Amino acid sequence: MRRLAPYVLVCVSAVALSAEPRARDLGVPFDGAPGRYNAITDVAGVEVGHTTLISGSGPLKVGAGPVRTGVTAVLPRGKASFDPVFAGWFSLNGNGEMTGTAWLEDSGFLDGPVMITNTHSVGVVRDAVIDWRLRRAGPDGDGYAWSLPVVAETADMSLNDMNGFHVKPEHAFHALDSAHGGPVEEGSVGGGTGMICNEFKGGIGTASRVLPAKQGGYTVGVLVQCNYGWRSQLRIAGVPLGREIPEHAIRDDDVGSIIVVVATDAPLLPMQLKRVARRVTLGLGRLGSFSGDGSGDLFIAFSTANAGAARSDGPRPLTMLPNDAINPIFLATVQATEEAVVNAMVAARTMKGVNDFEVIGLPHERLREVLRKYHRLVE
Repeated sequence: MRRLAPYVLVCVSAVALSAEPRARDLGVPFDGAPGRYNAITDVAGVEVGHTTLISGSGPLKVGAGPVRTGVTAVLPRGKASFDPVFAGWFSLNGNGEMTGTAWLEDSGFLDGPVMITNTHSVGVVRDAVIDWRLRRAGPDGDGYAWSLPVVAETADMSLNDMNGFHVKPEHAFHALDSAHGGPVEEGSVGGGTGMICNEFKGGIGTASRVLPAKQGGYTVGVLVQCNYGWRSQLRIAGVPLGREIPEHAIRDDDVGSIIVVVATDAPLLPMQLKRVARRVTLGLGRLGSFSGDGSGDLFIAFSTANAGAARSDGPRPLTMLPNDAINPIFLATVQATEEAVVNAMVAARTMKGVNDFEVIGLPHERLREVLRKYHRLVE
């Protein structure tokens, strides 16, 4: 593990991950069949990396901490390929930022990784991605070397010294260089380190769905950075969990944001992927979100199919799933989004941050008790 002083850089191994309970392990019922890892990395080629920065405690001293932040990287084709993927994006509520989407909307391509961090670190991470790409790939065959990276954010100022600008280029490099397939670290990691979800500790969560062979056998994976929601509205598995666990509430309204990345290997074109990104809203609605005025709810979807579609040496042969066959993809997106958010809350632990402000982790046994009360617990 490379240490990036002066912060504590937290890395979690796949072995350690296997011992941590996820929502299904606690008996939360979900529809649909997950992939091997129940993660966005079940879509072949997708890699995820984090840099987690934690240091200091007590009173806020801008520039000195406490620090509870980081960077998360999602690489559609992994570190070894810079082949763009078809993509689409959607803003449910625009009080947030996702750079690079103007060209993504016009071109239909996501050219590079999706990065997620805190609100005031978007610029440094964006510039770092350009630097990282130039170091690894350099100019193309025609001598061009330019990039419009996609970098998204949610605000962590309740727990983190967000105006201290603690995320540096090397932290973005580490998230990119350490990206991997397989199990994905969840909870208070990467860009999600200082985030709050439904007034419980939030952060990074992921889930996936694999369609039956008769529906193409495609995989849909979702990764969220959740920092949104009002406890009183929270529902899990249809149960009014927020009303059943009202203790340690910290807000009186829906405050915050959520970034959602959807990946699939289904051969979808950009306008279809925009439709997929819109379906994220329905998964959040199952959990009680109404996308408050102050929330930045921004979603991006990409397909790893149609490799080489961005090449400029003549017409490109493409495959496309017919629109009337896309419903299973929509449903899988809704299901995986719902589960990814719950996985984020289950994984996150109680955290103290700026001025000893404390956000509790979702209590696992209380969750089980409430599900049992409503006859929803999977024993």
